[in-house]
Amino acid sequence: QVRLGESGGGLVQAGSSLTLSCASPERTFDTRSVGWFRQAPEKEREFVAAINWDGDSTVYEDSVKARFTISRENAKNTVYLQMNRLKPEDTAGYLCAAAAPFRRPGARGDEYDYWGRGTQVTVSS
Repeated sequence: QVRLGESGGGLVQAGSSLTLSCASPERTFDTRSVGWFRQAPEKEREFVAAINWDGDSTVYEDSVKARFTISRENAKNTVYLQMNRLKPEDTAGYLCAAAAPFRRPGARGDEYDYWGRGTQVTVSS
Protein backbone atom coordinates (compact mmCIF):
# COMPACT_ATOMS: atom_id res chain seq x y z
CA GLN A 1 0.00 0.00 0.00
CA VAL A 2 1.40 3.38 -1.04
CA ARG A 3 0.07 6.21 1.06
CA LEU A 4 -0.30 9.59 -0.61
CA GLY A 5 -1.26 12.88 0.96
CA GLU A 6 -2.21 16.03 -0.92
CA SER A 7 -2.01 19.55 0.45
CA GLY A 8 -1.99 23.13 -0.70
CA GLY A 9 -5.56 23.60 -1.88
CA GLY A 10 -7.67 26.60 -0.97
CA LEU A 11 -10.01 29.35 -2.07
CA VAL A 12 -8.42 31.88 -4.42
CA GLN A 13 -9.48 34.50 -6.91
CA ALA A 14 -9.25 34.02 -10.66
CA GLY A 15 -5.77 34.83 -11.92
CA SER A 16 -4.10 33.67 -8.72
CA SER A 17 -1.59 30.87 -8.23
CA LEU A 18 -1.48 27.83 -5.99
CA THR A 19 1.03 25.04 -5.51
CA LEU A 20 -0.28 21.62 -4.57
CA SER A 21 1.92 18.98 -2.98
CA CYS A 22 1.65 15.22 -3.03
CA ALA A 23 3.80 13.55 -0.39
CA SER A 24 4.40 9.94 0.49
CA PRO A 25 6.40 8.10 3.16
CA GLU A 26 6.78 5.18 0.75
CA ARG A 27 10.45 4.30 0.22
CA THR A 28 9.78 3.34 -3.42
CA PHE A 29 8.10 6.66 -4.23
CA ASP A 30 11.09 7.68 -6.32
CA THR A 31 10.49 4.74 -8.67
CA ARG A 32 6.90 5.69 -9.43
CA SER A 33 5.31 8.00 -11.94
CA VAL A 34 2.79 10.30 -10.29
CA GLY A 35 -0.29 11.85 -11.83
CA TRP A 36 -2.59 14.66 -10.80
CA PHE A 37 -6.30 14.34 -11.55
CA ARG A 38 -9.24 16.53 -10.67
CA GLN A 39 -12.92 16.02 -10.18
CA ALA A 40 -15.60 18.67 -9.99
CA PRO A 41 -19.09 18.00 -8.60
CA GLU A 42 -21.24 16.02 -11.04
CA LYS A 43 -18.36 15.71 -13.49
CA GLU A 44 -16.09 12.83 -14.35
CA ARG A 45 -12.55 12.67 -13.05
CA GLU A 46 -10.17 14.46 -15.41
CA PHE A 47 -6.46 14.03 -16.00
CA VAL A 48 -4.35 17.12 -15.29
CA ALA A 49 -0.65 16.25 -15.43
CA ALA A 50 1.82 13.46 -14.77
CA ILE A 51 5.53 13.06 -14.22
CA ASN A 52 7.81 10.06 -14.40
CA TRP A 53 9.88 8.71 -11.53
CA ASP A 54 12.99 10.82 -12.07
CA GLY A 55 11.24 13.95 -13.29
CA ASP A 56 12.55 14.09 -16.83
CA SER A 57 9.28 13.26 -18.56
CA THR A 58 5.97 15.06 -18.11
CA VAL A 59 2.50 14.92 -19.64
CA TYR A 60 -0.20 17.60 -19.49
CA GLU A 61 -3.83 17.93 -20.35
CA ASP A 62 -4.15 20.53 -23.10
CA SER A 63 -6.21 23.06 -21.15
CA VAL A 64 -3.59 23.40 -18.42
CA LYS A 65 -0.38 22.99 -20.42
CA ALA A 66 0.45 26.69 -20.57
CA ARG A 67 -0.53 27.41 -16.94
CA PHE A 68 0.40 24.39 -14.78
CA THR A 69 3.78 22.84 -14.07
CA ILE A 70 4.35 19.45 -12.50
CA SER A 71 7.65 18.73 -10.79
CA ARG A 72 9.07 16.47 -8.13
CA GLU A 73 11.68 16.48 -5.42
CA ASN A 74 12.55 12.87 -4.69
CA ALA A 75 14.75 13.79 -1.74
CA LYS A 76 11.53 14.95 -0.09
CA ASN A 77 9.29 12.26 -1.60
CA THR A 78 7.07 15.00 -2.95
CA VAL A 79 5.48 15.89 -6.26
CA TYR A 80 4.25 19.42 -6.88
CA LEU A 81 1.65 20.98 -9.13
CA GLN A 82 2.25 24.66 -9.66
CA MET A 83 -0.95 26.25 -10.93
CA ASN A 84 -0.84 29.74 -12.38
CA ARG A 85 -3.52 32.02 -13.83
CA LEU A 86 -6.24 29.96 -12.21
CA LYS A 87 -9.72 30.08 -13.70
CA PRO A 88 -13.11 29.31 -12.15
CA GLU A 89 -13.27 26.19 -14.31
CA ASP A 90 -10.21 24.86 -12.48
CA THR A 91 -12.38 24.48 -9.39
CA ALA A 92 -12.30 20.82 -8.34
CA GLY A 93 -10.92 18.34 -5.89
CA TYR A 94 -7.37 17.55 -6.93
CA LEU A 95 -6.02 14.06 -6.33
CA CYS A 96 -2.59 12.59 -6.85
CA ALA A 97 -1.98 9.00 -7.83
CA ALA A 98 1.08 6.77 -7.99
CA ALA A 99 1.79 4.13 -10.60
CA ALA A 100 3.58 0.81 -10.35
CA PRO A 101 7.38 1.11 -10.23
CA PHE A 102 8.94 2.34 -13.48
CA ARG A 103 5.63 2.55 -15.33
CA ARG A 104 5.62 5.50 -17.73
CA PRO A 105 3.35 8.43 -16.79
CA GLY A 106 -0.08 8.15 -18.35
CA ALA A 107 -3.32 10.09 -18.60
CA ARG A 108 -5.73 7.30 -17.67
CA GLY A 109 -6.83 6.63 -14.15
CA ASP A 110 -6.41 2.89 -14.57
CA GLU A 111 -2.67 3.39 -15.09
CA TYR A 112 -2.32 4.28 -11.42
CA ASP A 113 -2.50 1.93 -8.49
CA TYR A 114 -2.66 4.22 -5.46
CA TRP A 115 -4.64 7.38 -4.83
CA GLY A 116 -4.67 10.13 -2.28
CA ARG A 117 -7.83 11.58 -0.79
CA GLY A 118 -7.53 14.93 -2.53
CA THR A 119 -7.33 18.62 -1.75
CA GLN A 120 -9.99 21.14 -2.75
CA VAL A 121 -9.22 24.05 -5.06
CA THR A 122 -11.89 26.69 -5.44
CA VAL A 123 -11.39 29.61 -7.81
CA SER A 124 -13.78 32.53 -7.54
CA SER A 125 -14.51 34.84 -10.45
